[in-house]
Order: sequence, then C-alpha cells, then structure tokens
Amino acid sequence: MTLRSQIHATIYPGDQSGYVAECQEIAIVTQGSTLDEVTSNLREAVELYLEDEDPAEFRFVANPSLVVTFELQPEYA
Repeated sequence: MTLRSQIHATIYPGDQSGYVAECQEIAIVTQGSTLDEVTSNLREAVELYLEDEDPAEFRFVANPSLVVTFELQPEYA
C-alpha cells in the first residue's frame, strides 16, 4: 500500500458570499468570508480530522502537505 504525502483541496466562491473549501481525499468542507479565513479554517479542519488518528488508515504519511487549488471567476469590465 502506497502512502500519499499530500491532501488536495479546492477553494471556490460560495453561492452567496465568501469562499468554500473542500478536500478531495477526506470528508472535509469548510467556509470563510475571505481567502485567508477559509485557508485557516481548512488547515484547522484537516488537523482536527486527523487528530488522534493514524494517518496510514487514510493512506497518508505522517504530517501530509495540504495542496490547495483556487477556482476563481474572472472579473469582466
């Protein structure tokens, strides 16, 4: 069994305001009113999700990196 060294997440604009972050490999969704806030919330949610767990159970190495992709809509003049 190969262990993964990265957790992937996507941040995209919320339906009404703010931003939503969603992990692809584990069941985590969080939100924030700014990019800084949603990024901080995402990091905290991942830490809490894996707290007191063996990362290998989720096929992750100890202390995996968090890779974030931003999906932003372009602003038109």
